[in-house]
Amino acid sequence: MKTSIFICDDHQLFRDGIKCIVTENGYEVIGEASNGKDLLKKLETEQPDVILLDIAMPEMDGYETAKIILENNPQQHILIISASESEKYYNDFIALGIRGYILKNSSKHELLSAIQKVSSGESYFSQSLLLNIIKNKDAQKRTNSLTRREKEVLQLICDGYSNGDISESLSISPRTVERHRANLLRKTQSPNSVKMVLSAIQKGLVTVS
Repeated sequence: MKTSIFICDDHQLFRDGIKCIVTENGYEVIGEASNGKDLLKKLETEQPDVILLDIAMPEMDGYETAKIILENNPQQHILIISASESEKYYNDFIALGIRGYILKNSSKHELLSAIQKVSSGESYFSQSLLLNIIKNKDAQKRTNSLTRREKEVLQLICDGYSNGDISESLSISPRTVERHRANLLRKTQSPNSVKMVLSAIQKGLVTVS
């Protein structure tokens, strides 16, 4: 008996592409929906083995949809297919009990592997997604390793202070300022001060007036 698939995504062209791939590889597509509300209504009469679910959709997004589905049927297999590599999305869906998440730029082979794993009750998460999360965690660890003095120097750099101004403001030598600046560039993995300032602002490491 063929594994049945339901595709939920707000882009018709994407649904058509997925449908073509899975049907050519022995799966049966029993339904399609363009948003979460449409999917929930159709699930009243359809019982797919696996739901392929997008996140960003009109009417009702993938997170709210998955939450309702799993509240009604905790055993339903859902594979998230999204363009987002957000660690927050990953953590939110893991907390819901989702056991599959791949990116829309995944290969056909990865899609089929993910469906096979999820349909059999196993887990599958995009390797590029997991690597990106690991990379972000490593970057966060480096950021968290900033000393109090380095954070003070970083704030003054972001405020536009020169090395001389920082030296005078913190009562430290210009050579010490240079050492702190070099350490900050290394720890934030920034090629130059401009990139370091932008990164510090984006990560909320400094206050911007």
